[in-house]
Amino acid sequence: MGKVLIGILGLVIGAAMGIFLVAPVMTGAAAGVGIATGLSAGICATVQAAQEEQLLTPEQIDQVLNRAAADMAELSGEAAPEEMVGGVNDCAEVMERLRSAG
Repeated sequence: MGKVLIGILGLVIGAAMGIFLVAPVMTGAAAGVGIATGLSAGICATVQAAQEEQLLTPEQIDQVLNRAAADMAELSGEAAPEEMVGGVNDCAEVMERLRSAG
């Protein structure tokens, strides 16, 4: 009987730790991925629209995206994030991933 109580107590303690310690970390990581994906999708939709309307050339789009990444890095004091869109080619990949996921 004592082994069963110890097992149940361990299960309860483990569940409580999972709820209060692990869940917030996982939620934060998932939110970060969602934000990066949404931001990339918005950037790519805008870039493609500008290109289709012949407002910007692919070279100009690359220049604007690089400048935006550099400005954000300067504001945050960190290096530009790797998961951000860096050019027209990256946008094609991002949009294809979104199409295949949907």
